[in-house]
Amino acid sequence: MKTLGIIFSNLHDKDVGELTAVRSLASVPFGGRFRLIDFVLSNMVNSGITKVGIITKMNYQSLMDHVGSGKHWDLSRKNGGLIMLPPYSDREMSLPKHRFDALKNISSFISHSDEDYVIVSDCDNVCNINFSDVVQSHIENHADITIVVRNKDLENSKSRTLVNLDSDGRVVDVINTDKKRGKSMVFCNILVMNRKFLLHILENSVELNYNSFSKDVLVRGAKEYRIFAYIQNGYFANIDSLSNYYKHSLELLDKNIRDELFYRDGANIYTKVRDSAPCKITESAQVANSLIADGCVIEGEVCNSILFRGVKVAAGAKVFNSIVFQGSEIGKNSLLNCVIADKRVTILEGRTLSGHETHPYFIAKSAVI
Repeated sequence: MKTLGIIFSNLHDKDVGELTAVRSLASVPFGGRFRLIDFVLSNMVNSGITKVGIITKMNYQSLMDHVGSGKHWDLSRKNGGLIMLPPYSDREMSLPKHRFDALKNISSFISHSDEDYVIVSDCDNVCNINFSDVVQSHIENHADITIVVRNKDLENSKSRTLVNLDSDGRVVDVINTDKKRGKSMVFCNILVMNRKFLLHILENSVELNYNSFSKDVLVRGAKEYRIFAYIQNGYFANIDSLSNYYKHSLELLDKNIRDELFYRDGANIYTKVRDSAPCKITESAQVANSLIADGCVIEGEVCNSILFRGVKVAAGAKVFNSIVFQGSEIGKNSLLNCVIADKRVTILEGRTLSGHETHPYFIAKSAVI
């Protein structure tokens, strides 16, 4: 059951424009020590996938620095391993506008692979899922396409791909809409296909009049192809806005969610290892219900917050309900509440910054306030 993994690193950059101004979505920091790509990459490795291609589009220097040769995920190999797939690898290619374009651009990579199945996933899905189970379900159903779905409460107007299933789990209807509310089965932007089937629709896209994966392959194909659903029941977070990034980040302060996400059935989430000094919490500090990464120095008060590596909180400073990225410094007697501070931000003495849990205050990388 050889399977090829393909990850999109840039598809939804515009959804979290504040965080992706200086990086790809895949390399957005998450959870104190991780990047968003760590979750899908770890899921693939834990499922026995040893060849993974990462489709890049732009702004991917930090992503390359993070994943390197793939050794932290045991993907530094002579055969297969981790392969970066940059744009313009062929002179006839153009920057992909959506998922189908991106896959067409790497059709040569897919055709030169020898795996039987392909798992295609976005990078902004925070979950711990066994892809082997998805592939096995795909095989048992003799499916052309298997999509991962979850039962979600639709609470805002963002457009989503919704699916209706029959009693056997076969997809009978696919709808792209921003109008439906309440509970519905939502496509998680993770799918499995036979490699030859994927190549067929990519190579014949002009004849088939396919331009969009969701609108053409899934919506039109629901009646033409054998499309089945795999229901993901575990913890799942989709980072599709700054407020959702903030919300799902602070969900990690719940131990039950942390345990399910990072240690589910012994399947850990891996990341780039750094040899940093341990966190230092002085006698004057007060820390409650927070995730504090290595290398931090805490002299003030931190509550319900996430601090990445090397953050310094000076005496008298208060950090509440906030997310502070690597290398930032919070000055004496300053107050942060509902704030997201990007890397190497400096907050000078006596500053007060506050947002709201539905609209956190964002501070750009290297800003001085």
